[in-house]
Amino acid sequence: MTQPATPGFCIKTLSSITEIPEALWDSFSDGSNPFLRHRFLSALETTGCTTAATGWAPAHLVFYHHDRPVGVSPAYLKSHSMGEYVFDWAWADAFERYGLEYYPKLLIAIPFTPSEGPRLLLEPGFRSQLTAPQLEAALDSVAGELGVHSWHLLFPDEADQELLVPTGKLQRLGCQFHWYNRGYQSFEDFLATLTSRKRKSIRKERRQVEEQDIGFIQYPGTGLPDHVLKAFYVFYQATYLKRGQRPYLNLAFFQALTENQPEQVHITMAVKDGQMIAGALFLHGGGTLYGRYWGCLEEYSHLHFETCYYQGIELAIARGLHCFDAGAQGEHKLVRGFEPELTHSWHWVFHPGFEDALDQFCREERAQTRAYRQAALAALPYRQAD
Repeated sequence: MTQPATPGFCIKTLSSITEIPEALWDSFSDGSNPFLRHRFLSALETTGCTTAATGWAPAHLVFYHHDRPVGVSPAYLKSHSMGEYVFDWAWADAFERYGLEYYPKLLIAIPFTPSEGPRLLLEPGFRSQLTAPQLEAALDSVAGELGVHSWHLLFPDEADQELLVPTGKLQRLGCQFHWYNRGYQSFEDFLATLTSRKRKSIRKERRQVEEQDIGFIQYPGTGLPDHVLKAFYVFYQATYLKRGQRPYLNLAFFQALTENQPEQVHITMAVKDGQMIAGALFLHGGGTLYGRYWGCLEEYSHLHFETCYYQGIELAIARGLHCFDAGAQGEHKLVRGFEPELTHSWHWVFHPGFEDALDQFCREERAQTRAYRQAALAALPYRQAD
């Protein structure tokens, strides 16, 4: 589908990422972000995780300038709001109460991945020419031709935000907690930057895991044993089943992930009495470690903190990675040295009456989120500089 936007500029939508060559898609990014690679998005589709049946019908965007492809964006037609981590259930309920349709909606995002990064993968030369009104007109036109009532762009990086801010669309803020590697050579180096009380608390947590005779084995994605991946998937499923939910991802996806981009995958397994009892899967690229999935069958004291956070910190230090993004939410990360960071999203809703109400909601939410981040910054466990 093409849209008559600015002369020479249009957007086409693809019903599958397989409709665009891998080399062309990947040419619009440096390949460092594991979630933006053609292989990652293709694995989601070919294993049945992102399909119309699951409420994630692919509608990827290809940007054209004078009939030449100059950019791409991962995008989906959504029939629900699950797996997004920017919650708009209340918006959907309000539409329904007034007899209006909220779904389908156009979502420009990485499925099931609340990690900030590029979303508009544009050639630098074209990006420098593109204006906010041009982008706004093109995205609005895409939404109209697809027959959706809104579009939503989640977790863009700073470069994309510069294009989005002037559009005047609804902007929302969230808060996550990220850990930063400030040249540490060891976990003890990191602990030395904390207050005495927090340092002792973390050491106590780690010691209690050891006292339960729990050890850890590291498995890089390259050469990952199949039985380890299958064991991890059992743990991953348990995380969702404990909440009465079905997991978003299937074993076939994780198999495709480790086959297609093993150099960006790492699994940490917790072991007790020779048996694997818990596991966490990490991805990495571009100087960042991403903690994505974890699970266990039985509960052990502090096992979650050790497997997902402390083992991740040690992995980031060992690999010389600058940032550890351990996922959405989790205020408990704060006292463990993870720093509050604002996340962003932009939204367009085709209904003038609701747009005014949602604009007020977003303004209040932004103020509350900024205040929350400031309070969290004051509660960080780091020692004050002399």
